[in-house]
Amino acid sequence: MSLRDLYHTDRESKPSEQAAFNRDAWERNRLAASIALFGGAGFVLALPFALRAGAEFFLPLTAALVIAICLVPFLEWLERRRIPSPLAALIALASFLFVANTALVLIVVPATDWITLLPERISQIKITLAPVIDLYTQAQGFIDGLLRMVTETKSLGNEGGDFARPGSILQMLTSSAPSVVINVVFGLLVIFFFLSGWTRLRRRTIRGRGSFTGALTIARVIQNVVDATSRYVLTITLINLLLGLTIAVMLSLMGMPTPFMWGGFVALLNFIPYFGPIVAAILLGLGGLMTFTTVGWAMLPSIIMICFHLVEANIITPLVLGERLKMSPLMILVSLAFWTWVWGTAGALLAVPLLIIIQTVLAAAGKPDIAGFLFEAGTLTSTLHDPPQDYDN
Repeated sequence: MSLRDLYHTDRESKPSEQAAFNRDAWERNRLAASIALFGGAGFVLALPFALRAGAEFFLPLTAALVIAICLVPFLEWLERRRIPSPLAALIALASFLFVANTALVLIVVPATDWITLLPERISQIKITLAPVIDLYTQAQGFIDGLLRMVTETKSLGNEGGDFARPGSILQMLTSSAPSVVINVVFGLLVIFFFLSGWTRLRRRTIRGRGSFTGALTIARVIQNVVDATSRYVLTITLINLLLGLTIAVMLSLMGMPTPFMWGGFVALLNFIPYFGPIVAAILLGLGGLMTFTTVGWAMLPSIIMICFHLVEANIITPLVLGERLKMSPLMILVSLAFWTWVWGTAGALLAVPLLIIIQTVLAAAGKPDIAGFLFEAGTLTSTLHDPPQDYDN
C-alpha cells in the first residue's frame, strides 16, 4: 500500500477527530474575534467622550496635525530646493500665519463694526420687513421679542464699552484668555516640530519595518494620507476663495458695504458641508436687511450666494476633485454631526479632513468583517472559508 493510500485510509477511518480539530480551530478564531470586537467597540464608544472631555488638549493637537499634513507638500517642495528642514518648516508656518492673519483682517475686523451697528439697524430691519410682517401677522410677536432682547443687549453693551477690534492675530491673542493663548501657541509649536521632523519621522517609520513589503505598505499609506488630505484641503480652499471673491465682487456692484468681509464669511463657512452655506445665506440676508430698505434688494445677496453655491457644489467641485476623493454624503453628514458634537464649530471645520484621513488608513489596513463574524465564518477578517462540518452527523 502506498503512502497516499495509507493517508486516505487513515483520514476515512477518523472523521470524528478531523471534525473535532476543525471545530476547535473555529471556536478559537471566534473567541479571538469576539475579544477584538468587544474591545474595539468599547474603545469606539469611549473615544468620543474622552475627546470631548479633553477638548482643550485634543482639539488644538488634532487641528495642528491636520494643518501640518496639509503643509507637507509645500515643505517637501522647499526641501527639494535644498532648504534645511527647520528653515523650511519655519517658512511653511510663517506662510500659514500670513494667510490666517489676512483672513482675520478681512473678516473679523469689519464684522465687529456690523455687530455694533446691529442694535441701531433693528428698526430699519423692521421697516424693511413690514410687508412680510403684514402678510404673516403671527411673526409680530417674534419681532417684538427680538426688539426687546436687542434693546437689553444694547444697554448692556453701552455699559461695557465698545467691541475690541483686533487688527492681527498677535493683537487678538493679547486680548484673549490665557487658555486660548496657550492652546494657540501649543498648536503652532506642534505644527513647527511636526514639519521640521517630518522627513526623519517618515524615514524612521519606513526603515523600522521588518520586511520590504511592510516598508512599502507603510510608505504608500503615509503618502496616500498626505496626498488625499492636502489635495482636498488645498483644492477646496482655492474653490472657496474663488467663490468668496466672486460673491464679494457681486456685492460690491450692488453697493453693499465691506463686500470682501462677506466674501470671506462665505469662503470660510463653505468649508462646513451642508450647514455652512445655509448659515452664510442667513448672514447675508441679515446684512442685506441692515443695508437696503426693500425686501427684494435685501434678499438679493442671499439669492446670489445660493445660486453661486449651487453651481460650485454641483458642477465645479465634483469636476475638480473627480472620483478619487468622492465620498459618501451619508458619511460626510455622520462625520459632520459627530465632530460638531465633540468640538463644536472647530470640529465641523475638521470633519471632512479627518474623514479623509480615517478612510485612507482603513482602506490600507482593511475593514473588519462584522457581518461575517455574526453570520458566516466567525472571524473579523474578510477571508471567507467554509464553516466547520460535523462529520458525526
